[in-house]
Amino acid sequence: MSSMFQEIIAFVLATSGWTLESSTVSMDDWKVSSDDGSVITSSSFFANLWKHCVTDSTGIINCRDFPSMLALDGYIQACRGLMITAIFLGFFGSVFALVGMKCTKIGGSEKNKARIACFAGIEFILSGVCSLSACSLYAHRITTEFFDPMFMSQRYELGAALFIGWAGGILCILGGSVFCFSVADSFSRSHSKANYIYRQTASHSHTTYTRGQAKPVNERPAADNSSSSRMQHFDKNVYV
Repeated sequence: MSSMFQEIIAFVLATSGWTLESSTVSMDDWKVSSDDGSVITSSSFFANLWKHCVTDSTGIINCRDFPSMLALDGYIQACRGLMITAIFLGFFGSVFALVGMKCTKIGGSEKNKARIACFAGIEFILSGVCSLSACSLYAHRITTEFFDPMFMSQRYELGAALFIGWAGGILCILGGSVFCFSVADSFSRSHSKANYIYRQTASHSHTTYTRGQAKPVNERPAADNSSSSRMQHFDKNVYV
C-alpha cells in the first residue's frame, strides 16, 4: 500500500473522529434517567456539560443552564476543558494534514511535508486522548453515583453522547497513528534508496580504480643512459 493511500485513509478516519467529537460537545444526553409511574407523572431527565433538562409526559422539555462556572463540580469543568482542547487539536490537525499530505501541492519539499503530516498525526492522537479522557471521567462519575448506596439524589445512566465521544476519540487515535506510520514508512524507503545509490556509486568508483592500476597514469619512464653515452663521445674527441 502506497504512503499516499495511507495518508488519505488516515485523513478520513481522523476527520470523521473529529466530527464526532465536535457533535458530542453540543449533545444533550451525556447522562439520562427516567421516573416511570402513571402516564401523567412519568418524566425523563438528561444532562450534558452545559445544562440540565427534564421532559414530562406531554413532551414538553424544560432546561436549566448551569448558573456559574465557578460553582460547577470539578469533573464537569475538567470535561469541558478536555473536550474543547480535543476540538481545537482536531481542527489544527486537519489543517496541517491537508498541508502535509502528498496529494496536495502545498507545503514545500517532500521532507518538509512529511514532518508536517507527522505533526498532524500527533495532534490527532492528542485530540483522541482528550476526548476519551473526558468521556471516561464523566462515565466514571455516573457509575460511581449509581452504585453508591448512600447517594440519595437522582441516579443517572450513561447517555448516547458518551459512546459517540468514545468512538470519535478512537477514530482520531487510529487516523493519527496511520499518519505517523505512513511518514515513518516513507522515511525508511527514502533512506534505503539513498543507501542503495551510495553503494552503487562506491562499487563503480572501486571498479574504475582497479582497472586503472594495470596502467598507472602518472608513472614516468625509466631514465636511459644518455648521459654516459655523451660522456663517451666527449672522451673520443677530447684530444682533437
